[in-house]
Amino acid sequence: MHQTFSQHRNFEWQEGYGAFSVSISHLDRTIAYIKNQKEHHKTRTFQEEYLSFLKKNNIAYDERYIWG
Repeated sequence: MHQTFSQHRNFEWQEGYGAFSVSISHLDRTIAYIKNQKEHHKTRTFQEEYLSFLKKNNIAYDERYIWG
């Protein structure tokens, strides 16, 4: 990567990843949320919401590594 694309010498692959699914019973609610996301984020930042999501779902995380 660094040899082929020298302009991206600071690029690094992340060590972890997250994958989430939506229960069919929450599908309509999820679609409504996505449609209203722009309005929703006028009062709450993505960062605030993401951390809230992790906490609500008891997902272990180290905030030092979330935002790079």
